[in-house]
Amino acid sequence: MNKTTGDIQPSQPITRVEREARKAFRQVEAKQAITDHDAARKAFAKNYERLKAERAAREAASPPGIKTKTKSRVAAKNLKKARIPPPGFT
Repeated sequence: MNKTTGDIQPSQPITRVEREARKAFRQVEAKQAITDHDAARKAFAKNYERLKAERAAREAASPPGIKTKTKSRVAAKNLKKARIPPPGFT
C-alpha cells in the first residue's frame, strides 16, 4: 500500500497565542496535580496515625508477657521443625 503525498498535510506552526494558552493550562494542571498529591498524602498520614493508635490500644489491652505470633514467626518455627530429622534416622 503506497501513500500519496496528497494524503499527508504538513503540521502548521503553533502561534504565540496557542503557546501561551498551553503554558497557562499546564500551570493550572500542575497546581491541580500538586493539590491532589497533597490531599492523598494527608489522607495516608491520617489513616496511618489511626491504625497506629488502634494497634497501640490493642497492645495495651492484651495481658503483659503474651506476644501474638506473626506469620513470619510461625513460618520460621514450622521450617525449623521440618529440618529436624526424625528419631532413629541416620
